[in-house]
Amino acid sequence: METQIAFLRRVAPFNLLPENVLGDLARMMERKEYASETTVYTQDESEVTGVEVIVSGEYNAFFYDSEKILKLQEHYDSGAIYGASSVLLNKKKSIRTVVAQAGTVVLVLDKAEFKALCRSFDDFFHHFTEHYGQKLLNDEYAHFVQRNTTREGNFIDADLIFTRRLNTIFPRQLVTCPPETTVQEVAAMMVEKELNCMYVEEDGEIRRIITKDILIKKVLAAGLPGDMPVKKVARKKFVTMHKDALLYDALLALFQSEHEFVLVTDGERYLGYLSRYRLLTEHAQSPLVFIQSVRLSNTVGELKDKWQKVPALVATLLERGVNAEIVNRIVTTINDEILLRVIEGVKDEMPPAPARFAFMVMGSEGRREQTLVTDQDNAIIYEDKANEQRELVREYFLEFANRISTNLNEIGFSYCDGGFMAKNPKWTHSLSHWKRNYEQWINESIPETVIKFATFFDCRFVFGEKKLFNELKEYMVTCLEKSTSKFMYSLASNALHFEPQLTLFNSIRTFSKDERKVFDIKKSMTPIVDLVRMLALKNKVIETNTGRRMQKLHERGFLNDNQYKELMHAYYYMMGMRLKNQTYYILEEFVEPTNLVEPQTLTKVEQMSLREIFKFIKDFQTTIHMEFKV
Repeated sequence: METQIAFLRRVAPFNLLPENVLGDLARMMERKEYASETTVYTQDESEVTGVEVIVSGEYNAFFYDSEKILKLQEHYDSGAIYGASSVLLNKKKSIRTVVAQAGTVVLVLDKAEFKALCRSFDDFFHHFTEHYGQKLLNDEYAHFVQRNTTREGNFIDADLIFTRRLNTIFPRQLVTCPPETTVQEVAAMMVEKELNCMYVEEDGEIRRIITKDILIKKVLAAGLPGDMPVKKVARKKFVTMHKDALLYDALLALFQSEHEFVLVTDGERYLGYLSRYRLLTEHAQSPLVFIQSVRLSNTVGELKDKWQKVPALVATLLERGVNAEIVNRIVTTINDEILLRVIEGVKDEMPPAPARFAFMVMGSEGRREQTLVTDQDNAIIYEDKANEQRELVREYFLEFANRISTNLNEIGFSYCDGGFMAKNPKWTHSLSHWKRNYEQWINESIPETVIKFATFFDCRFVFGEKKLFNELKEYMVTCLEKSTSKFMYSLASNALHFEPQLTLFNSIRTFSKDERKVFDIKKSMTPIVDLVRMLALKNKVIETNTGRRMQKLHERGFLNDNQYKELMHAYYYMMGMRLKNQTYYILEEFVEPTNLVEPQTLTKVEQMSLREIFKFIKDFQTTIHMEFKV
C-alpha cells in the first residue's frame, strides 16, 4: 500500500491531492497486469470503465483512419494516464485503440470515483482540460476526436465553453463618428461599411452608441430630419467589457440590458465590438438561448412549461462539468426572467400604480443562489404618501403582491412557509416604515430581530424604482455603522447555531426519513452562508452573493488565503451535490425534490470530501467562536 501511495505522489495530477485522499485512492485502485501483448481497448467500441495509471511497461495508443491505417501513435509509459478524456468526453468509449506490451502493470481508478475527484478538486480536473486543449491544437487529433464525439455527455467541452473569454473571438473593427455628425451621414456610413452599429466618440472617449434599430425607431418612424446631430438620438448606455471577461458574462449582460452589442476593451484601449448574435453562434449550446425563450413567454402556462424544463437543463450542465457557481447564476437568471414576466403581466392587468415602488427579493434568490427547491421570498417598498392616500396605496400594493404570488405558486414557486412574501402585510411598506423596521431590528438585537435583519440584508432589487431600493440599502449601511457589540454578538451566535453534520467519530451524521438514512445538504451549507454574512455585516461588505462576499472579504484581508480557498470549495462543492440530488429526484424518481441526501448513494470520494468539508467548517466556527467570545 505504501508503495502505491509513494508512486501516486510522483504522478501528476495525483500529486495535487491531499495525503489522506491518496491513501484512500491507493486502497480503491485495482491492479492489473498484462502477461502478453494485449489489445486493451478498441477505438470507439470498448467501454472505458476507469482511468488507468501505468506503473510499469507501456501502452501503445493510436487512431485508425477510414482505411484502417494507424495514425498518431503515442506511447504511454510509467506515470502516464489513459482514459481520462474517454470518460469525460467520449461517452466512456475509448477514443483510441490501445495495445499493452507484455508485462505492463496499471492501477485502475473506477470512472465514478474519478469524476468525483474532478468535481472535488478543481486543479486536478483542470489538469485534464488543459491536456485535452493542448492536444486539440493538433488538427489531425482534433479531426479524429470531433468526428467521434457529440455534445451529449461531453464533460470537458462544456467546461471550456463556460471558461472561454472574449479575447478568443476576433472583434469587429470599431467605427466611430463625432457627436455633431448628422443622422443621415451616419446612416450612409453604416450602409457603405455594412455596419449594424457605430459609436459616438468625443474627446477620445466613447460616449454613445447608435444602431440601425435606433435609426429606424427614433428617426425614421418619428419623422425626424436627417440633418439632426447623432448625439440627439444616440444611446448613452451601452455594454463595455474587458477582453478577459468570460463570454458567458458578456452574453448575460447583453440579455439583461436588452442591448445588442458589447464594446471590447483592453484597459483604456478600444479593441472593437461583438454582437449578441456573434456571441450566440460561438456559444450555440448556451442556456442563454433558453433564457431568451423565457423572456418571450406571455402567459402563466407558458412560464410554467419553461420552469418544468429547467431540471433537465441543470442536469445536463452538471453532467458536463459546469461549475455549480455558474449553474446557480443560470437558475437565478431564469427565475428572475420568470418573475419579471409575472410582475409585468400583473402590472398590465391592474390600474396604474398610485405610487412609485420597488419589488425586491430576499433569501437564496436575493443572494443569486437559487436551486430547484425554491419558495417565494419577496417584499415591496413604496414611496411615502400623504395620510389620506396611505390606506389606498397600501391596499393597491397588497393586491398587486397577492396576484404576483398566486401566479408564481401556479408556475412552481411555492408560498414561503415563514410568510416572507409581499402578499403578507408585514412585508409591504412605505420607505419610511422600512427604515424604522431596520433601525428597530438593530436596536433590539434579540435573536428574532437579528434573524430578520440578516434575512432582509440578503435583498436584491428586481423591478420598479431602483432609487427607492438604493435609499433603503444606504440606510441599512448607516444603521450598521451605528450597531452595537450586542448586535454583532447576536449575529455570531446565530451563525454558530447550526453545527456541521459530523458524529463524534467524524462520520456523516444522519437521521431516519421514510426508512432511509439521510442528511440535509441545505443545512450543511447554512453555516457557511451565515458565517460569511456575519463577517460581511461586521466589515461593511455590501454584497449579497455568498461567493462575492467571500471574494471581497479575502481581497480586504478579512479571510486569509486558506480560509478563502477552503470556504469557496466547500460551498460550491455542496451546491453542486445539492443540485445534482434535486435533479435526480425530479428526473429519475418523478417526485418533488428535497435537500435530503443518502450517504450510501455517494461515492467514497464524495463521502470523504464531505467529511473533510464538515471538519473545516467546524474549525472555522471555532475561530469565529474565539474571536467573538460566543
